Amino acid sequence: MSEACRHDRLRSGLRRRAAAILTLGAIGVTSIPAGAQTPSPRSGTASGIDGRVAEIFAAYRVAGAPGASVVVVRGDTIVLARAFGLADVENKVPVTTATAFRLASVSKQFTAAAILALVEDGTLRLDDRLGDVLPGAPSYAADVRVRHLLAHTSGIPDYEAILGNGDGPQVKDRDVLTLIGQARELYFAPGSTWRYSNSGYALLALIVERLSGERFAAYLRRRIFDRAAMPTAVAHEDGVDTVTNRAYGHSDVRGQWRRTDQSRTSAVLGDGGIYASAEELAKWSAALDRHAILSAATFEQATTPATLTSGTTTQYGFGWFLDTHRGHRRQRHEGDTIGFRTAIQRYPDEQLTVIVLVNRGVAPIDALSDAVADLFLPP
Repeated sequence: MSEACRHDRLRSGLRRRAAAILTLGAIGVTSIPAGAQTPSPRSGTASGIDGRVAEIFAAYRVAGAPGASVVVVRGDTIVLARAFGLADVENKVPVTTATAFRLASVSKQFTAAAILALVEDGTLRLDDRLGDVLPGAPSYAADVRVRHLLAHTSGIPDYEAILGNGDGPQVKDRDVLTLIGQARELYFAPGSTWRYSNSGYALLALIVERLSGERFAAYLRRRIFDRAAMPTAVAHEDGVDTVTNRAYGHSDVRGQWRRTDQSRTSAVLGDGGIYASAEELAKWSAALDRHAILSAATFEQATTPATLTSGTTTQYGFGWFLDTHRGHRRQRHEGDTIGFRTAIQRYPDEQLTVIVLVNRGVAPIDALSDAVADLFLPP
């Protein structure tokens, strides 16, 4: 199943503003188990938000079903943390806000941050040619720049289309390089058009490995996760590491929940292989605001829409979709893979972050995350 995110946003009918917010404390929040009620609010109206969230996630509260983890952050404070359903249906393990979900394409912001960290360290430049920084890159793509890979404007062919739908061993990032070598040309001249590219982000992971001298997963741990206080986040390599508090992906098969956790492309790390919890994503967002990962200038560059050679502006920066929701400026990404749907939304002007993680293969992740955001956004 494709890792590509769905870009047509579903619009929720829920447009209510909360009268108050529920304070749970600093970013180091204690994990909330499935179905648990959040602590008594300081404001008598905050419980109304909790009830509305329970309504939004009613389908994930059904007994014996895979669930969801929801965390909302304002500034450095968790204002909502709820968990529903099961992380592992077979073994009846409940979801908590510390449960690690496969992030799918939400992983791309971490791959982009790893590349930008190399740029800040002086090891790489955004205008470096692919042919110069990644030996073995196909000759037709030699002049693609690093910035094109980050912004989905490279024109490099989709490795999943080349791979096809047949059975076989799992593909890894290095295999992507081999697969795109079977193509003969780019989809378009670099920088001339926007087209979402999982291939580009697999190549970015390989660039990180070559220039850092470390495995991609190890570099992320040292340079990104440790600085963001994400102790259990991992770019998962089967047989190399384990995922702490792991959620397994599920699909409804003729009315029964079945584990559908891995596909042929699940081992490609750069485009979608990171596992993390909603709590850790809250810490990640706070670390970005503190500039603990990237400088303010670099993160501004990452969240500035790319401009095509025609002068047209896209709605994507480096690892982030950039748009507005109900008039509020937004930085977001969604993930869509076998057994999981994920979303993170950041509203920088309101210092608001919304995180929704689901471990089932079909879920309206856009509508869910929009509906939660609507509870906390001003009119």
